[in-house]
Amino acid sequence: MRSSRFVAASLVGVVVSSLVVSTAAPASAASVSVATNPAQGLTLTLPAPHGRYATGESTVRLVDDKRPDPWVLSQPYRALMISVFYPAVHTAGEPFTNQLPAAVAAAVGPAVEGNFNLPTGLVDWAATKTHSVKDAAMAPGRFPVVLYSPGAGDPRDWNVSLVEDLASRGFVVVTIDHTGEAPAVQFPDGHVVGNGPLMAAWAQAFQNGTTLAFFTKLMDTRVADTELVLDRLTSLPVRLTDGMDLNRIGMFGQSAGGFTAANAMYTDPRITAGINMDGTMEYTVKLDGTNLSEVALHGLDRPFLLMGSSSATDGSDIHREPSWAAFWQHQHGWKADVTLNDSAHASFTDAEALVPQLAGRVPATTLAAAVGTVDPHRAVAADRAEVASFFDRFLKGRNDHRLDGGASRYPITFVQ
Repeated sequence: MRSSRFVAASLVGVVVSSLVVSTAAPASAASVSVATNPAQGLTLTLPAPHGRYATGESTVRLVDDKRPDPWVLSQPYRALMISVFYPAVHTAGEPFTNQLPAAVAAAVGPAVEGNFNLPTGLVDWAATKTHSVKDAAMAPGRFPVVLYSPGAGDPRDWNVSLVEDLASRGFVVVTIDHTGEAPAVQFPDGHVVGNGPLMAAWAQAFQNGTTLAFFTKLMDTRVADTELVLDRLTSLPVRLTDGMDLNRIGMFGQSAGGFTAANAMYTDPRITAGINMDGTMEYTVKLDGTNLSEVALHGLDRPFLLMGSSSATDGSDIHREPSWAAFWQHQHGWKADVTLNDSAHASFTDAEALVPQLAGRVPATTLAAAVGTVDPHRAVAADRAEVASFFDRFLKGRNDHRLDGGASRYPITFVQ
């Protein structure tokens, strides 16, 4: 979660990237291109991962028969979709997966356009490819596992650039769709679940002045979803579990996903290290510190990284964000606060890599409002480098000292 931006923008109809967004942009100009498809709009491209491994992607449906769906009360079970990105053997010549399935893109695309004030139909959101091969053979070895939770209103596929890069560096990354939040989640049988009931619940809570209860329910649902994923990791296909080291688990998320990572770590010791990308840690529309979460009030005893945007309106750091200041004061484990310079909330998502490709087709002010004025290539490189450095350090025991503070080759500032 992040602020009123999470609420107003994400929940009230303009979805993608709420509760403080993030982004991943390409590391070189050659990795970004825009191809015109007269029939379907522009095709945008994600930057290639830079690790030593090729990457594979598998999707899995998970069901919790003991928990009714919180947003569709007539459904006596909770169903989730996850994607598993992982280091793969050589995949040359094999087709890559789509970032968004067509049915999901049909709902997510208009939400992105509304959220960032982009022209309707300018982009073919179903055409963007990942750099991963469906169900490719996993590379030999046992790799740490990292969970990813998206911002409220975002699909699990809205940070593929960062997730794929992490997988290419030797991690198994599990992305979680919190069903009922994103505009669309597609299940293996083809049916699609939207976010109508949740949006109605939010509208009622806003009207009735019960937003605290709504936010609490939203975050409790997300933590329960995370627990389900953790519980079911051993039940995934053997071709995946054989390469997963479940003694080394981390978690990160953007906006509400960052809050989810912190809350999940607070209640579940299986998560060794976590990252919050620009997400508030309090249950309120106004970030005034009146409804702080337990994790903000008590901190954690394990490593946690705060990564914030520099937006003047909704950026986060320990001096501007009350919940971050409280967390910083009470955090017992390793901690750092890194700000991405000249960035926006969505600079920690795929928006950072994709939206700048529309330069010349939409006003520069529109692009800046969406992802800030930071160079997108450098922003993506910074996001990737900091996240990889953190998980290398605390899940693999490899410290490159990038997070020790001081001068950096990337457009970041360490806040102390």
